[in-house]
Amino acid sequence: MTDTREANSRPRLTRSIGVVGGTLLTLSCLTPASSLFVIVPDSFGTLGTGTALALTVAALLCIGVAFTYSELGTLIPSSGGEYAMVGTLLGRLAGWLVFVLSLTVVMIVPPIIALGTADYLAPLVHLDPRFAAAAVMLLSTAMGLLDLRANAWITGVFLALEVVGAAVVAVLGFTHTRRSAAVLVHPVMDGGDGHTAPVTAGLIVAGLATALFILQGFSTAVYLAEEMENPRRTVARTVLWTLALGFTVVIVPVVAITLGAPDLHALAGGDIAGMVRGWSNSAVGTFISLCIALAIINAAIVMVIQNSRVVFASARDSAWPAPVNRAFSRLGRRFGSPWVATLVVGVPGALLCFVDLEMLSEVTGVAVAGMYVFVALGALAARRAEFKHRAAWRMPLWPVLPALLMAVLLWVLFRQSPESLAVTGGIVLVAVAYWACYLRPRRRTRWVIAVPEDEQAPSAARQDSAAEAFQPV
Repeated sequence: MTDTREANSRPRLTRSIGVVGGTLLTLSCLTPASSLFVIVPDSFGTLGTGTALALTVAALLCIGVAFTYSELGTLIPSSGGEYAMVGTLLGRLAGWLVFVLSLTVVMIVPPIIALGTADYLAPLVHLDPRFAAAAVMLLSTAMGLLDLRANAWITGVFLALEVVGAAVVAVLGFTHTRRSAAVLVHPVMDGGDGHTAPVTAGLIVAGLATALFILQGFSTAVYLAEEMENPRRTVARTVLWTLALGFTVVIVPVVAITLGAPDLHALAGGDIAGMVRGWSNSAVGTFISLCIALAIINAAIVMVIQNSRVVFASARDSAWPAPVNRAFSRLGRRFGSPWVATLVVGVPGALLCFVDLEMLSEVTGVAVAGMYVFVALGALAARRAEFKHRAAWRMPLWPVLPALLMAVLLWVLFRQSPESLAVTGGIVLVAVAYWACYLRPRRRTRWVIAVPEDEQAPSAARQDSAAEAFQPV
């Protein structure tokens, strides 16, 4: 009885969104347009015309990831996302390591994205990139304090403008093609002095971590599972729809830019707004720049919203000392949002805008791949006896698909730079030390992962029990 009272006393988020609202929020978090205009240019510099190929291979991997997230997100619907799924299936230490990897991602990605704002506002006003990024983070924090349903429609309007901007770039690129589509499957890059250099398979594999990072946001639909109506139906649909739409919004303009760039040197430079001005005029270039700026702001808003849910869930699961847990799990009376957790994500993000984050973007790619490895392991454990008969969306080709996905991701990690692997490994070691010194000795009261009961979709176990009650004896 005590355990039941304690479970019922845990703070709960309000179920208020369906597939459309969830897809709008998640697609905004994937933020395909801001990834296209902020992160993809770096891939053009390292992969040349092979960028589209790397994204396509990453998308194929992401289909397997989407299936695993869909199954685990409906089996274990929690705003804790990956850590709740992995912790429930593989044990609390594995869940803790996944939480730390996800926390690394959620704290670093919004400032990285926000730092591109000033460049795309330049046609109208010249701003210091760091102060502009910090302002975007603070604005996003303020928006994150509002009701989730209102934010779904606000970000949906911004998202529509993003897609329009990406579509304009695609049309202009395809109408100004300079090279054959053969360069997409036989990629080359700028070799300097007017020469070309082939893009090897090794470079494509090394670039997959960044490509996964570009497409990564689709998986964050599971963070909204507690706020979705009937999550065992809506989570899977939201994950798969977001991946399909996000990949389309990214890959079509990438192919257009690859074929339409004036030369390989210009492609490697990644000045998409400059290419647009060359293909059209300065007015269109200004419009695209503003669409990109809106895309960045939109991404920051949704990332703060979703990332605050991870921090909220960690406090509800007692990951920290008691006063910290009470603060992080506190919900606002008016909007029902986790307002302290939102501030904890947004305000440090504003401060990180003044730090050199170039190396950290590479670390983020490694952390994302590492999380996916744990999720694939969780998918392999998702049909053990105690979980086999729970109501959930089930992936096809199990267990081959998650096993193959895990093997490919480990190979991708092996190909990353020693520096990024060392930094990520150091973070993991600190996490293990915190677990060993603080969480494990207090395992009865700390890091107790709880999955809120879904009233609308009882588990198969409860359904079976109800059926048995009416069987003749």
